[in-house]
Amino acid sequence: VSASGKKMKRELALIDVWFDSGAMPYAQLHYPFENKEVFDKSYPADFIAEGVDQTRGWFFTLHAISTILFDSVSYKNVVSNGLVLDKNGNKMSKRLGNAIDPFDTINKYGADACRWYMISNAQPWDNLKFDISGIEEVQRKFFGTLYNTYSFFALYANIDGFNYSESEISIEKRTEIDRWIISELNSLINKVERNYENYEPTKVSRMIQEFVINKLSNWHIRLSRRRFWKGEYNTDKISAYQTLYECLEKIAIISSPIAPFFMERLYTDLHAVSRKNSLDSIHLSCFPKTEINKIDRNLEARMDLAQKITTIVLSLRKKERIRVRQPLQKILIPITSDKMKSQIVAVQDILLSELNIKEIEFVSDKSDIFIKKVKPNFKTLGPKFGQDIKLIISRINQFKNEDINKIEKEGKFVINQDITIDLSDLEVLFADIPGLQVMSHNGITVALDVDISKKLKEEGLARELVNRIQNIRKEYDFEVTDKIELYVEKNDKINSSILNNLSYICGETLADSLKIVDVLKNNKISVDLVDGVSVDISIHKI
Repeated sequence: VSASGKKMKRELALIDVWFDSGAMPYAQLHYPFENKEVFDKSYPADFIAEGVDQTRGWFFTLHAISTILFDSVSYKNVVSNGLVLDKNGNKMSKRLGNAIDPFDTINKYGADACRWYMISNAQPWDNLKFDISGIEEVQRKFFGTLYNTYSFFALYANIDGFNYSESEISIEKRTEIDRWIISELNSLINKVERNYENYEPTKVSRMIQEFVINKLSNWHIRLSRRRFWKGEYNTDKISAYQTLYECLEKIAIISSPIAPFFMERLYTDLHAVSRKNSLDSIHLSCFPKTEINKIDRNLEARMDLAQKITTIVLSLRKKERIRVRQPLQKILIPITSDKMKSQIVAVQDILLSELNIKEIEFVSDKSDIFIKKVKPNFKTLGPKFGQDIKLIISRINQFKNEDINKIEKEGKFVINQDITIDLSDLEVLFADIPGLQVMSHNGITVALDVDISKKLKEEGLARELVNRIQNIRKEYDFEVTDKIELYVEKNDKINSSILNNLSYICGETLADSLKIVDVLKNNKISVDLVDGVSVDISIHKI
């Protein structure tokens, strides 16, 4: 700059203020007087994030200054932040009394829960309808689930003395459920890294939530629970510990940009349990690399199918008010392809256990057992097709079973050359089938046999009794490894149920013996089971 005078001095002073007040690496690095190498590496900046009101202010000014001084843009990407509105979509203001004090909110719920709620509920550039109940939900569903998952791991790791001192068990030698969650974990890491780099933190947080809640906690741990608390300390149990440890550690790392404090604590607590790593901060660790060789798409697909079938059957149980602890005889599944059948057969043992059923019966998708009907979904058809709605409804009313199967399989149906409807434009219903409850979702149809025989009823009572005994063990602060003796007062409503399921009850409750006596005199506990059945029991720790 060759000009001189007061005007230029004022402009330079103003530029200096602009430099110091922003996030761009100008004067904050004291460039050009020092840090030239750092400046050269970090300039232009990867991105800038400011409110939408800065479009003609800060965003433009930075580029203008950078062009004058360096003949370059100032930053490569811009995130124009949306506004934070109240839960009804109104702008917050003191006059309306709808403003939220951010400091009070952070003090009450924590910075991580607030940040995770805001990022997971709206893209940074969209307006956010801020609702305190949403933070509470994030605390309970995501952070609560992750905390409980770690607590489960720590409890049994301490009991067994697991500290990751054993050699790493190769992926080929791990059980299918472990191989599946490791595959899902690596798929997740791959997607998370890609979305972080594309400035999509909302997608990142939602994918991590889905993994933690629905895959790690509600599926892997539930299916693996017995491996942790039963049996000797063998290869299978070590594999379970190593798998869960890896999932928790890597989830902590990939979540730390959004929830730095919670994930730091989770990371250091994990390392306190093991001798695998030092207690360095999570923010000094490397971002995990995707191990492509551990991703098994076929395994992920069939386990996803198992989860979908489980969701349908549990919904049918809830609809019929049949507890999951009550065994049922079977489910019927119409098969649309040989691949679908082979996938279900591969996860059959998981389904039988999770759904508490005795068998799976496969039927043709053209079977007369399932008589389908469809109804137009006016909520989607109206806005999409308007004046063509009458033509579409007329065609839908003519649908036969093969038409319904076609749209369920392909996800769409061509009405004519100009009109194609989606599966979401229809509501698929089933004619009533005596003794069966039927539901279809995402192209999968399942019929649940809801008839309960005497034998099934007895087994259900036995499972209810086991549940009550387990609760009493917790109330008495028994260790999970404590053996007990059980005494049950004679009761005609449950005697046969106990005798016919004796080994099951003893095995599940760690009872060395179970005796039915005429009268209990000491330590009698009355427990209610189901359908008005109650029983008096006594528990003694050995």
